[in-house]
Amino acid sequence: MVNSDQFSKRLQKVMDEYDLNATSFADAIDVGRSSISHIISGRNKPSLEFVMKIIAAFPEVELYWLLNGKGSFPKKTIVNIPPRKNDENQLEANFEEKKQSEQKDTPDSIEQIFPNQSESRTSSNSEIERIVIFYKDGTFKNFLP
Repeated sequence: MVNSDQFSKRLQKVMDEYDLNATSFADAIDVGRSSISHIISGRNKPSLEFVMKIIAAFPEVELYWLLNGKGSFPKKTIVNIPPRKNDENQLEANFEEKKQSEQKDTPDSIEQIFPNQSESRTSSNSEIERIVIFYKDGTFKNFLP
């Protein structure tokens, strides 16, 4: 539940940050001036629509901060830090290791998968176009004869 008194203080902080009075703030979020006045005085609680209009008009305002006072204002941006060279090398090593282990598990031929079926395959007039094996984890492997 939103604490109306604390919400009104945070609302006032937003207005102060942008150097706006109640009228200009109301115009910025497209609500009546009385709505701002009633919320700041504690007479009314903010509606979801009111809160979303603030978030839409002022992207620097964090929703969680506005509602609960947790987080920061203005919104802090997260800087993307590229991985260190050692991290990249480790990722490549892990990838190569996984690739090699998968290759060890992959049969070289259809006969390795179905050793007793090679006779019936050669005696039939039909040709196998491909065999697909689906695993429970959602992966699959294609085998071409």
